This record gives sequence, structure tokens and C-alpha cells, in this order.
Amino acid sequence: MFDKFSISRIFESDGLFISVIGYVIVFLALLVLYIFIANLQKILSLKLRKKLKSEGHKSADEKDLSISGEVSAAISMALHLHFAEVHDFENTVLTIKKVQRAYSPWSSKLHGLRQDPKK
Repeated sequence: MFDKFSISRIFESDGLFISVIGYVIVFLALLVLYIFIANLQKILSLKLRKKLKSEGHKSADEKDLSISGEVSAAISMALHLHFAEVHDFENTVLTIKKVQRAYSPWSSKLHGLRQDPKK
């Protein structure tokens, strides 16, 4: 069945064609993903504009609906501080109790060491 691997068999059969089609499909998928991510802000802006217009806001007619970096930073800091308050502070004192156990030959290192044979 599989006698010997040969590059010429790839060119004779459909191996090269299948490889090229696979590369083209992956490249096209990456290109579509890039175009979608590049235009995501425009898509979200159109959706927001449509929502504002349906609610009757005056800001729907403005050219730029984006939020400045300072406002985004202030909102994210306020959210961080709000969610950090919810977490309760735990006691950081550690206690270690020593437990006395009976001697067990299973934990003895003496029996695990290799002993040299006597001559």
C-alpha cells in the first residue's frame, strides 16, 4: 500500500491542488476577519446612531459619537473602585499547627537507602 514516499506522487495526484486550496481558504478567512475587525467601530457606531435616533436623542445627528480617552479612563477607574469595594478583606494571619504522628516505616528514609552488599 505505502511502498515508498516520493515527491513526484504529490505532483501526480491531487496533493498539490488540495494544499493550494487549503492555503487559499485560510488566507481568505484571515482577510475576512481583518476586514470585519477593521470596520467593527463603524458598525457599532451605526448601531448606536440608530438606537439614539429611535429614542429621539439630539446627539444622533452629531458627526462623532466616540468617547474621549479621558472619559473612558475615568469610567474604567470608577468601575474598578466600585468592584474592588465589594470584595471583603480577609484575615491574613496564618496559623500552623504541628500534628504529632506515630512512627511509620513507610515514611522512613532509612529503608529507602541502598545498602552495599557485604564482601
